[in-house]
Amino acid sequence: MADPKFEIQMLHDRVMVKVEQDSEERRSTAGIVIPATVKMANRLVWGEVCGVGAGARTVKVGDKVLFNPEDQYEVEVHGQLYLVMRERDLHAVATLQTDNGTGLYL
Repeated sequence: MADPKFEIQMLHDRVMVKVEQDSEERRSTAGIVIPATVKMANRLVWGEVCGVGAGARTVKVGDKVLFNPEDQYEVEVHGQLYLVMRERDLHAVATLQTDNGTGLYL
């Protein structure tokens, strides 16, 4: 008999985010190559929302969000790493439709 499959449902205002993998090196606007070994202090990263709890009011599945990856909870599902955080820990959301954006696009 096969094991049953359980669907993951986020609770309250929790958000599950898949972190976008950085390339091995970055390039500054001036064209200087920054190796992957160089760590930037307090660098925020973008990720994709994969699940939201019923209490989350601003984000939805598929949105790109900006957050601090430090001090977040990690969970591995089928070999893929996800972060779980409160909606209030997000700094920005990039979505197709917005009411009051910055004028900047990803």
